[in-house]
Amino acid sequence: MPRALLSPLFAAALLLTAMRCAGPAADAPAENAPGDDVSAAVSTVLPSGPVGASVVPADPDTALFAAGCFWCAETAFEGRDGVLAVVSGFAGGTVPAPTYDEVTRGGTGHYESVLVVYDPDVISYERLLDIFWRNVDPFQADGQFCDVGPSYRAAIFPLDAAQRRLAEASKAAVQARFGEAAVTEILPATPFYPAEDYHQDFWRKDPDRYYSYRAGCGRDARLEAIWGDEAGADPAIATH
Repeated sequence: MPRALLSPLFAAALLLTAMRCAGPAADAPAENAPGDDVSAAVSTVLPSGPVGASVVPADPDTALFAAGCFWCAETAFEGRDGVLAVVSGFAGGTVPAPTYDEVTRGGTGHYESVLVVYDPDVISYERLLDIFWRNVDPFQADGQFCDVGPSYRAAIFPLDAAQRRLAEASKAAVQARFGEAAVTEILPATPFYPAEDYHQDFWRKDPDRYYSYRAGCGRDARLEAIWGDEAGADPAIATH
């Protein structure tokens, strides 16, 4: 059973001209306080634990991915049969419980990430890897799509040896398919810190801004250019 490292749950408006996965709306809470949405999403499927403690889900498994802007990474996995919860947050860094502003300013080492909680009897980790690859540009090293910077890089964080073997095999398959080295990283798992509440399910909270950002960032156009008919869709949006 994979072990997910989970911390306790703990600003500028989206600039469409810059087309970046950006901070809260003007009326969003400024504090990095625990959000009801995050608490509900995590507590229903994961037991609680202290900072840095290993948390083993009683039933579901967990996967941890970075796929650029976590607003879009959420919708890549939500709505899939067997996916129980998707939580936006930060992984891969060294600063405990970082805020969104701290991560995007740089220096914490974190990637915008999503924790995917799933039922392995319904959906496999291999299938989650398939979804992951078809929602990233495996050949972009400086970020993802229009979002450039260390926190927007794509990465897989295997949570045990079995996941690492599958992740490495999937990356090899991508490279063989395209005849080109994939720069997407496979990294050791570190504590995962849920992002502020306003980031969770952002597409539901402000769909106009979400769609404007996504279209302006060129995410879907680039995915289609790479993956063709296999390019990632928005199952959560399409089925709700």
